[in-house]
Amino acid sequence: QVQLVESGGGLVQPGGSLRLSCVASGLAFGSYVMSWYCQAPGKERELVASIDPTGGSTYYNNFVKGRSSISRDNAGNTMTLQIDALKPEDTAVYYCKATSFRGSTYWGRGTQVTVSS
Repeated sequence: QVQLVESGGGLVQPGGSLRLSCVASGLAFGSYVMSWYCQAPGKERELVASIDPTGGSTYYNNFVKGRSSISRDNAGNTMTLQIDALKPEDTAVYYCKATSFRGSTYWGRGTQVTVSS
């Protein structure tokens, strides 16, 4: 059974930082593209960042580019997302997603990030 479990969310003041983690089990982690998505209330879920199976290639959506870093540890089946200079508009549920080259897709249940003073 595949499980993706996110952690690290919480309440942060504007300008602060968060480090989100996703721990995977039940899949060949090193064969999957891993991604972070976010979904704010009333909005569509959107891609935040992604990283290829080797960790050698990354992608960042424009709204986090320059203030975030995605990484993975294939030995530990873990992916992380560091976001700095947090803004109130970053408030959302952040989801971990695993995608294989064959198209298999798995989602975590999400972790809430609230940016507020």
